[in-house]
Amino acid sequence: MRRFAIGLSRSAADGDDLCQATIERALVNRGKWQEGTRLDSWMYTMMRNIWIDEQRARNRRGQTFVAEEGGLSVGAEGAQESAVELGNVGRAMARLPDEQREAVLLVMVEGYAYKEAAEIIGCPVGTLNSRLVRGRDALLELLGEAP
Repeated sequence: MRRFAIGLSRSAADGDDLCQATIERALVNRGKWQEGTRLDSWMYTMMRNIWIDEQRARNRRGQTFVAEEGGLSVGAEGAQESAVELGNVGRAMARLPDEQREAVLLVMVEGYAYKEAAEIIGCPVGTLNSRLVRGRDALLELLGEAP
């Protein structure tokens, strides 16, 4: 859940806040969860809706979102190269349009099936597939690899 939150918000601190808000809302609305359905999908959908609401509120206030650039402490051999590559991927993900980033995060990072990811986002499976393909190709291009 935290990975998805950080991916949506583009910031570890904002991702943690988003996780907390999601858990708080889930606890308040726990009676609305239907037994027999997937709790994680319910939570991801709730998280996405909270994030959308926050983005809309920020836009209305005229504030801009600035991604947090955090440093990584490197201790193991080869970890520096991994940290640089991970940073490159993170920056490339942050440049994707929201719809493509959501699809990539849910399917490629979180491992959801297309149908489940489409339900979380609230779109048809074909739309999710299109967003995923465009997002993956854009990532490869941003990372200097041909799609």
